[in-house]
This record gives sequence, structure tokens and C-alpha cells, in this order.
Amino acid sequence: MKRILVVEDEDSIRDFVVINLRRTGYDVTDVASGEEAVSEYGKQGGNFDIALLDIMMPGMDGFSLCRWIREQSSEIGIIMLSAKSQEMDKVNCLMIGADDYVTKPFSPSELVARVDAIYRRVSINRSHREEPKAITSGPFTLDYQSRMIYNRGKPIDLTQIEYHILEFLMKNRNTPVDRQTLLKHIWGDSYVGEDKVIDVNIRRLRMKIEEDPSTPKYIQTVWGFGYKWNG
Repeated sequence: MKRILVVEDEDSIRDFVVINLRRTGYDVTDVASGEEAVSEYGKQGGNFDIALLDIMMPGMDGFSLCRWIREQSSEIGIIMLSAKSQEMDKVNCLMIGADDYVTKPFSPSELVARVDAIYRRVSINRSHREEPKAITSGPFTLDYQSRMIYNRGKPIDLTQIEYHILEFLMKNRNTPVDRQTLLKHIWGDSYVGEDKVIDVNIRRLRMKIEEDPSTPKYIQTVWGFGYKWNG
């Protein structure tokens, strides 16, 4: 679920924003002040993708709130809302950690487009951060960047099909994977060939990575089902 915190002290504007964001699939938490925003952020463990902040609010204004939220998280997307359109205000927003700036009045389409753009950026950044750079199992290291597998630091020459099979098995280590799942993962749902192609590639892989291919230690057969990576 796409989660957004909306902070706006004017009820009519806040309702307008909330309605349009919910219509487009956002899970919205809305509050009327910076102080309420800090409290809500804490209660929900900072579990927001985006914060939409009005600048001109009594008490804790949007600038102060933006600084506070950015101190809590470098990943959350922050968009500022203000009736001011001076260039310096926009620059100030960006300098204190905001990702974008929307000037009132704005149309629903403009608001949603800006929010969607920031959400996409946040999602991409998180996926890159969460994605491991390599898988290590026993003496083997599978490197995503080079698309190579190494045995005690020495590269093993694999075909692209062999690499994809090994990657999928290592990602699902100790979990049996059936041949049809491997076929769909590598060749797609439209593939109509026989699943023996998996067996052939597994034999080749064993020749390349196993000390004794006839008694495999890592790529094990699950009889009547498929294969698993023992790691």
C-alpha cells in the first residue's frame, strides 16, 4: 500500500487533497498541524512513503516539520504545499530536504502527478537499497553486477541459462523448486518445450561447480519434483 502523510491546517484544502489521493490508491493519514504530524509519525513508526506538508501553519510550520522528518528518514519523499510562489521559497524547500514544491491553487491532476512521480522515485531507491549485491553460499558467491558466480574467488564460466537457473536456486536456497517453475522463470509462460531442458542444464552446472558431479553436494535432486540448492 502506498502510504502518505498529509499535513494541512485548512480543512477544505486538506479534504480536497485527501479525497483525490484516496481515489488514486493512496492510504492517507491526514492531520491539521505540525505537532500532530510529529505525533502521528511516531505512532506509526515512520511508516510513510511520502509526506505532503503545508508551509504556512501556526505553531510548527512546514519548514520546521520538513527538517524534522528529514532527520528521521532520508528515504521518505517530501512535497511542500504553499500559496507562495517566490523562487526563494522553492529553493529553501529543496535546501532543507524537500523533493518537490506545489503552489496553491493546484489541480487534482497536477497534485497526483507530482505525488506519483515522487512515489516512483522512492520505490526505486528502496528496491535498489534492499536488493542484495551478491549471494554467498559455502565457497560460492553469485555477483549480480557482473552476473558471474565465483568458487573461492575464481570465476566459473556459465551460459546465461545456467546463470539464471543457478541464481533462482540460490535465491530459494534449501527450498525445492519444480521444473515448471524454473521453465517459466527463465523462458516465460509462453514456453512450450519439454522440461528436460532443465535437466540438461542442471547436469552441465553440476559438471562446473560440483567436486563430484555424480554425488552433488549443492544442486540436489528432489525426486519426482525438481531441484534445490543446498546451502
